[in-house]
Amino acid sequence: MANRVSVVVWNQTLDDFRCVISFLGELVYPLTLRYSESRPPTVAEVMIVTTSVVLGGIMFRKGKLRLALTIGLVTAAASLGLIVPTLSGAAAPHGTITIAEGAGANPNYIFPYYSGQYCSVSNINLMEPIFRPLYWFGLGASAAIQPQISQAKLPVFSNGNKTVTIKMKGWKFADGQVVNAESVMFFLNMAHAVPADFCTYSPGLGIPDQIASATGKGNTVVLHMKAPQSPLWFTDNELAIITPLANAWDKTSATQSAKCASGTFGAASTDVACKNVYAYLNTQGSTVSTFTDKMWTSGTDGPWRLSQMDNLGNATFVPNRHYMGPQKAQVATVKLVAFTSATAEENQLQAGTIDIGYVDPSILTSPAPAPGKVGPNWGQLAKRYNLKENVTFADNEMNLNFGKNPGGAFINQLYVRQALQSSIDQVAIDKNAFKGYAIPTYSALPPTTPTAESAKFAAPYPFDLAAAEKYLTSNGWTMKSGALSCTSPGTAAGDCGTGITSGEALTLNVQWSSGNPSEDTEMNAAIADWQSLGITINHSTATFNNVIFNCTAEYNPSTTQDICNWGGGWLYAPDYYPSGEPLYLTGASSNYGSYSNATMDSLIKATLTTSVNLTAYAKYTASNLPDLWDSLSLGTGEFIKTLKSSIGFSNVLLTNTPEYFHY
Repeated sequence: MANRVSVVVWNQTLDDFRCVISFLGELVYPLTLRYSESRPPTVAEVMIVTTSVVLGGIMFRKGKLRLALTIGLVTAAASLGLIVPTLSGAAAPHGTITIAEGAGANPNYIFPYYSGQYCSVSNINLMEPIFRPLYWFGLGASAAIQPQISQAKLPVFSNGNKTVTIKMKGWKFADGQVVNAESVMFFLNMAHAVPADFCTYSPGLGIPDQIASATGKGNTVVLHMKAPQSPLWFTDNELAIITPLANAWDKTSATQSAKCASGTFGAASTDVACKNVYAYLNTQGSTVSTFTDKMWTSGTDGPWRLSQMDNLGNATFVPNRHYMGPQKAQVATVKLVAFTSATAEENQLQAGTIDIGYVDPSILTSPAPAPGKVGPNWGQLAKRYNLKENVTFADNEMNLNFGKNPGGAFINQLYVRQALQSSIDQVAIDKNAFKGYAIPTYSALPPTTPTAESAKFAAPYPFDLAAAEKYLTSNGWTMKSGALSCTSPGTAAGDCGTGITSGEALTLNVQWSSGNPSEDTEMNAAIADWQSLGITINHSTATFNNVIFNCTAEYNPSTTQDICNWGGGWLYAPDYYPSGEPLYLTGASSNYGSYSNATMDSLIKATLTTSVNLTAYAKYTASNLPDLWDSLSLGTGEFIKTLKSSIGFSNVLLTNTPEYFHY
């Protein structure tokens, strides 16, 4: 029998190669060798290692030997008549993509069951590459559902849209567990136990409140609903929120397992187990030092694995060799880099250390030639980067607090909100703050909402300082020494309204996110116009994450802020149909300002179970002003010219899919 190495196969998933060595016609040696590089070993390296085993067990460290030893072993391999092996498998990923995070918007949460406090693009962008949702929406310029990269086949509605059947594809978590029906039930059981702790929960609707029963067996989940559900809405806004959860997370401490995943949906014992699990995972999920622990990485089922993370928000991803989806990573490393300001990020762009970043529109020397058109790039970057505009599926607003904050009595008066909205000169802001890279918004719907879902309509409160002044003077306010004073207290027509006392000044506290010059310009312009009406404005800035917390009555009942702008508005994700229930339904988890209006509740609910489109709802958000509407930035992204993408450079849902990029 010839002395030979037979059948050498590279296993990219396990980072090993396997061979069978036949030596001196007698020894048959099945061999599996772990290889520590993120690529297939070369033919020479396989020869070195296999020969070293045959000749006495000499092993290498990280695929490298001293030159003399390498030559010696290759020579020995040749003298023994070893046949050169062949290797199979795709070329390994190579290169690094460095992506800039938004100024002051560092990710700070990792558990994919997140409350409104952590419901931000920055956190979702941390989770999406590593934890795949049940259904994936958005890819490049498309906002549609993407069946090919979803964990389940498209849902089947039956029984008059009261029964929903979900078939899982059987992908796996990094620890080998199948992503199956129990993984989905884990999320559903969590939702039943702590519904208000998920950011898009809407009381009485969808998941979990409309589920009469839910069962999961093998790869099949069946939901029996209490009433018929709109397949479009239920898929886009309810099923879309589900992320299958790994059994490795079903625990109440590092060593104590629980039975949240396997419990019966709706059972009291399951709710107790899930509440305890949530308490533990919520703590771990907001503790950055745990983000690369074995527990979290065991539940990785996306194309990437988080390998490093620090408290500043800098994160490093490497390919997940266990990912079973269709698009594998094409680079070896992806880095998210945190910045405190747009200026700091722009400095790194000039240095060429960022591959995907952004510039604040204020530094562009030429405006956009027309909406949707890109003008000349910043001179310092033009040779190395391409400037791209991105129209997201979002609205933009300044959040209003209707609670017990100092100005809550004022914010609760519609005429005050009308005066504030009529004083926001969006056309001038688009031109001066955003250089034309923004568009006005006047309702909760994204400007790109299809006309089949909502008809277009005129803004009810265009910029008009005279009209704004009249709203105030017609309702009991008089200018005194440059400031408005309530001279007609009471609740009758023409009075100042409930909770406002005689002689009280109209004073509001305003906060916005720091680090973005265009947003500073926008807010200073609005404040100047509000002050011209006699409204007293106390203003401040804070980081993106702090603005969300400081301005959210639900999570910070002691908030002192009345108007807040975190600079990003509301991106319709993970609820992709813009029906508004997580934002403005009474008691909804992302109803940040505690807005409550019976007409709004009725209009929202009408869009969920019938064929009614969104026009009436949209018009009411424009006229009743649950928030103040302001300009939606179209984005001024910078992409290094050597970067290639199979899905283009538009990203309407801001999904984090670096696996589609390569050099």
